[in-house]
Amino acid sequence: MRKCLLKYVRDKKLEAPFVLSCVGSVTQATLRLANAARDTPNEIIEVKGRHEIVSLVGTLADEGHLHASLSDKDGYVVGGHVMGNMEVFTTAEVVIGNCDMLSFTREMDDATGFDELVVTEK
Repeated sequence: MRKCLLKYVRDKKLEAPFVLSCVGSVTQATLRLANAARDTPNEIIEVKGRHEIVSLVGTLADEGHLHASLSDKDGYVVGGHVMGNMEVFTTAEVVIGNCDMLSFTREMDDATGFDELVVTEK
C-alpha cells in the first residue's frame, strides 16, 4: 500500500501530502514499535492475518512517515510505524490531502538521529 501511495504523490506532484482518513483491511504489515532511539535497536513486528485498519495517519513527503493501528478478529489492536508495505486484503480507501501553500521535506535531525518533518511555506 505504501508504495502505491508514494507513487500517487509523485505522479500528482504533491508537495505537502498527508493522509486524512483510511478504512480497509490488510493481511500483513511490518510495524516498528515505539522504542526507537539512536542507541537502541528498533523492535519490529510482523503482523499476519486479516486485520482491519483502525487508523492510518502521517505524511507522504519523500519516503513518507506513516503510523497504523490494526485490529484483529477479536478486536485487539496493535500499532506502530509502518515499515515497508502493508498488503491490502479487501480494500483500502485512503483519502489524501495536500497543503497547496506548503512544502514538506524530511531532514536528518542530529538531536534525534532520525529524519524529521520540515514544513516550509511556498
